[in-house]
Amino acid sequence: MQSVSKFFDGGDIIANYKLDLEVRDGEFLVFLGPSGCGKTTALRMIAGLETPSEGDIYFDDDRVTDMAPADRNVAMVFQNYALYPHMSVRENIEYPLKIRGVPPEERDERVAEIADLLHIEDQLDSDPANISGGQRQRTSLARAIIREPSVFLLDEPLSNLDAKLRLEMRSELKRLQNELDITTVYVTHNQEEAMSMGDRIAVMNEGTIRQVADPEELYRRPRTAWVAEFIGSPPMNLLEGSRRNGAIHVDDENAVPATDDAPPDDVSVGFRPEDLAVTATEPDTDWCLRGRVKTVEPLGEYVLVNVDVGDATVNAKVDHSDLESGQQVFVSVDRGDVYLYDGDGELVA
Repeated sequence: MQSVSKFFDGGDIIANYKLDLEVRDGEFLVFLGPSGCGKTTALRMIAGLETPSEGDIYFDDDRVTDMAPADRNVAMVFQNYALYPHMSVRENIEYPLKIRGVPPEERDERVAEIADLLHIEDQLDSDPANISGGQRQRTSLARAIIREPSVFLLDEPLSNLDAKLRLEMRSELKRLQNELDITTVYVTHNQEEAMSMGDRIAVMNEGTIRQVADPEELYRRPRTAWVAEFIGSPPMNLLEGSRRNGAIHVDDENAVPATDDAPPDDVSVGFRPEDLAVTATEPDTDWCLRGRVKTVEPLGEYVLVNVDVGDATVNAKVDHSDLESGQQVFVSVDRGDVYLYDGDGELVA
């Protein structure tokens, strides 16, 4: 995609603006962002279901901006499965081959191979209305895969499944993509899906791409304060502060050392919840904030301690805690786990 924009209503609505993105051959790339951020529109432009208002789309060196969807050799899987209700599972899967005129014997062989790959070989004669949601999604995937597309497009394909099935299908989709080595573009608002499945993730908001990176870099090196707050559960803590007298003040009582990287004016200080320590006694470090426990939430694998620091609430994930609501505490962090963002929300250190 080269400087691709999409406008609606005569330009009054900007769905996408100046998208520049290269999807690598055989890559599993995820568009991740909140509802309404433009990720599905971007996917539909790749598919040819929407035409860019500006910019161009290429498959390898071939410009496909104005090419019809049927000529792009892409396969798309939708959130609602889009199966033909009057056809059996077998007939749904083989339909792309049937309209191409593939002989029945070859169709039967291909359907059997794909059904086995997706573990629905025992459902081929079933009606789509009589199989589970997971099996319907597998049928939809099988119908797309059997076309042997050059690009595989998936628009929120797991959102209608329950939590257990979503987890199972995440693993299945990643396995399939690895085995088939098909270039795949996947749309989701679910961070867990994106982080567990994507080779790279394009984080979108308000129609623009905010950052493209592999999951580890995205989590450990968010380029903007918006991405930092969006990625993670709980998200990164960001405290607004100002630099003066060699320190960054986050409220009237709390300040942390300024560094050479810290901008001279307003700055946001960020740290991940799991990188924090919360203690009743003051630790021997300058990277420490005084606060008061708001709530303590035992969540099984960890305890979430919410601490009021000035007008903000800091979330800390700890292994265990005997702290109580209202107790004065100290929140500390290693300097290497601190993120600094300037007044424009750009990472500076």
